[in-house]
Amino acid sequence: MPGMEKIEWRNEAEPVSYREALAEMEARNEAIAAGDARELFWLLEHPPVYTAGTSAAASELLDPRFEVVEAGRGGRYTYHGPGQRVTYVLLDLRERGRDVRRFVHALEGWVAAALEQFGVESWTVPERVGIWTNGPDGREAKIGAIGVRVRRWVTMHGFAVNLSPDLSHFSGIVPCGIDEFGVTSLADLGFDLAPEAWDEALRAHAPAFLKALERQDAR
Repeated sequence: MPGMEKIEWRNEAEPVSYREALAEMEARNEAIAAGDARELFWLLEHPPVYTAGTSAAASELLDPRFEVVEAGRGGRYTYHGPGQRVTYVLLDLRERGRDVRRFVHALEGWVAAALEQFGVESWTVPERVGIWTNGPDGREAKIGAIGVRVRRWVTMHGFAVNLSPDLSHFSGIVPCGIDEFGVTSLADLGFDLAPEAWDEALRAHAPAFLKALERQDAR
């Protein structure tokens, strides 16, 4: 199975518009599927935007104060904005196990490992999409979102983790369709973390993420 040396690792220092990123992802997806481009890990932030997944319900868009974009990924409404670090993962699953469920579980494990590096315990809940932790008040709160799309066995989209976004911006939607729990961030939990430090943590745990994609019967 190909390792990290086959994957382009791209870090953006300036915000990238969501529509621009979506168009580039779709083009890169096609190029990877055709064998004309390398796989890609793309780390960036967006200007404030609400994105709608394929299961988004109109009633969950409470206040469209920001642009709303149809994302084409699975899931419902999500907010992206400054202080939230997004990782787009474009991998060729034809070379990495052809197992979408394993891919999603591996993404969850990758985020959890990076958060643990900074002393933040996190977990997933089967009936609730996303990455969860305990907020400052001790109640469960969402610290990360996951949404993927797979086309011709090449993945798109990925995950977003709240480093220090304006949490009030989430009030314009029902995040991922879950209204009984709040959202939190590393800053909300008392961690002052630069995007560069988060990116390096992800890079450190990326080999384990790729290893988790291997078929059990291939060992």
